[in-house]
Amino acid sequence: MIDIFSTPALVTIILGSVALLIPILDALNKERGSKNKVYSAIAFGALALALAVVISRIFTGENLPALSLTNNGVIADDIFGAFFSIAFLIVSIMVTVSSWSYMKKKSNHAAYYSLILLSSIGMILIGYSTDFVMLLVAWELMSIPTYALAAFSKRDPVSNEAAIKYFLFGALSSAIIILGMGIVYGLTGTTNIYDSVVGMTTLNPDLMPFALLAVALFIAGFGFKMGLVPFHMWLPDTYSGAPTTIATLLAAGTKKAGFAAAIRVIVIGLIALNVHWTITLAIIAIFTMTLGNLGALTQKSIPRILAYSSIAQAGYILIGLAVAPYTNYGLDASLLQILNHAVMKSAAFVAAAAVIITIGAYTIEKYRGLGYRMPITALVLAVALLSLAGVPPLNGFWGKYLIFGSAIDAGDQAWWAPYLAIAGVLNSALSLGYYIWIIRKMYMEEGENRIRQKEPRPIVAVLLFALGFMVLFGIWYGPLLDLASMAVPNDLTHLIAAR
Repeated sequence: MIDIFSTPALVTIILGSVALLIPILDALNKERGSKNKVYSAIAFGALALALAVVISRIFTGENLPALSLTNNGVIADDIFGAFFSIAFLIVSIMVTVSSWSYMKKKSNHAAYYSLILLSSIGMILIGYSTDFVMLLVAWELMSIPTYALAAFSKRDPVSNEAAIKYFLFGALSSAIIILGMGIVYGLTGTTNIYDSVVGMTTLNPDLMPFALLAVALFIAGFGFKMGLVPFHMWLPDTYSGAPTTIATLLAAGTKKAGFAAAIRVIVIGLIALNVHWTITLAIIAIFTMTLGNLGALTQKSIPRILAYSSIAQAGYILIGLAVAPYTNYGLDASLLQILNHAVMKSAAFVAAAAVIITIGAYTIEKYRGLGYRMPITALVLAVALLSLAGVPPLNGFWGKYLIFGSAIDAGDQAWWAPYLAIAGVLNSALSLGYYIWIIRKMYMEEGENRIRQKEPRPIVAVLLFALGFMVLFGIWYGPLLDLASMAVPNDLTHLIAAR
């Protein structure tokens, strides 16, 4: 039974009702000119209300568990799910508001905003899922709308090609996840995630290779959405071919859903089976960071640079997951970086969308002199890039600092952990190569003209919010770290002992 007054149920009802309401209003509304503005406002209201529900439940709910261990139902009302829901909803709100400008001269507004809301429901339910069947349903509810959104510019052959590639890889990843779930069910006889983990700890040694195969399949399946190497091939083409606002949703939203699923399934499963297998995540983290940054250095398109940067950022976050069994704050650090990255990456992509809308520029050469032509957009983009690089005192610095610190702290139990910190620092320095390159183009090179451009007001509002977030929580990061700490137990080994 699902409690309809639980946080995930209330949020699903709010967003689902509005997602169905918007197409009905579209059928009744005969005025073409006002549709985009109205539907964007309605979607924004629903997302803001859902965010208020999630935040209020965290601080007013009694005895909410950090990371729920339950076999009573398929979803759990816990702080872990609420934490990810906050990240998802902030990203969806930023995408919805910025889409007011992006979609102004386009059609099918009702379908566009409804699909964003439906995908948001899927992301949120992934964060709360405690059962493999529910996780799969939520995964598809998140993914299927984004396939359509990625191809929303249906007359653009580049967008269509990117969407097809995204769909094919997405279908393959779903099949891999289903196969992994089937193996786990065959081994344990249950679809409850934590009952399955506990069941695998008592497996006959002869069956252990199948359990490890299941974990490998989950890493591959969820690694697709997280953008981990070598499951990243689709990502640069999709992010650059999709509407830039939808690329924001993919890079800052659905990517985080992959981490939510990975933490609930992969990390805890590795602890149950054999913590030494977490070195697999460490190796993937190093390759992901390095190849992501090297790929970004060779690009000339801003969306593609941001896409490869997103791959590298996934590698940094994965460091915290790899060392989670050996230190008390590895997972806390990764969660902090997940929330910070959601805003930083959203700000960067939304700024790129503003440039595309205003001057139709995709390549880095067209960003010359942008600091004069579009001062607010250029400023926020520069701050977002520096924050992604981990430059203090911006919020991205603290996420990386704590992740690298947790890797060093884990060195007492895992000899390889400090090398992860070294790789992370070197990659952060490498990333400055292309981040500073963009900033230099905007502020130190003169463009083809010095005509001031009118920056889209809704996007400016989103960018100013992101700027405030990055600066405020760079100076005062404590509240976000406290929230991240509330979302996970102090010692992950208690997850197994508690059952």
